[in-house]
Amino acid sequence: MDKLWAQLIQVQDAPDPWIVAVSGLAALAIVTFTAPWRLSRGLITIAHEGGHAVMALLTRRKLEGIRLHSDTSGVTLTRGRPTGPGMVLTALAGYLAPSLLGLAAAWLTEQGRITLLAWGMLAFLVCMLLLVRNLYGALILLVTGGAVFALVMYAPADVQQGVALAVSWFLLFGGVRPIVELQRKRRRRQARDSDADQLARLTFLPGGFYVFFFLVVAGASVVAGGYLMNPL
Repeated sequence: MDKLWAQLIQVQDAPDPWIVAVSGLAALAIVTFTAPWRLSRGLITIAHEGGHAVMALLTRRKLEGIRLHSDTSGVTLTRGRPTGPGMVLTALAGYLAPSLLGLAAAWLTEQGRITLLAWGMLAFLVCMLLLVRNLYGALILLVTGGAVFALVMYAPADVQQGVALAVSWFLLFGGVRPIVELQRKRRRRQARDSDADQLARLTFLPGGFYVFFFLVVAGASVVAGGYLMNPL
């Protein structure tokens, strides 16, 4: 256990500035362009639904399962009071989760805790695998978890560092685009059951307020995460 703990908390040297810049530009390109975004958006959905699930457990709602679909949508099934703080917080957590996870990843990366970050991600994926209730969801979690495990076990330290930076940037940038897409759908009246609209029905505030709140948190996370990962 002492050796395992020592490995988890070992600190890597700070990355070269060009590695931070290249990983950030690569993540921004993936999020910006349509084709790579369609292929990678499912990872943001994992974080989104994971946020709902964690908050449901924290507010003592009964978590019945998670479904991840091939169109990159997802749903987290909970049971409990249909109104009240627990339901509000659970609905609120989804769109905030990718950005906050990205910020946490940026902080761990800045601290040089790459191994701790990777094993934390792996534990998160394993917990979600225990809760997933459809075949596609289990498959994408197994593939993602297998990739993270292979990275931890076989990749050199500098490769792990580059991937950790890219993942941190991707979560930060990837937390913004779904919010923009949500607002576009709401303008076309195509997202009447979105998290923002559910929150509007649960509270006295309009759905647009929650979209704005999501965007403020996501934007602030990008700024704070970029500051943390800036080697200068």
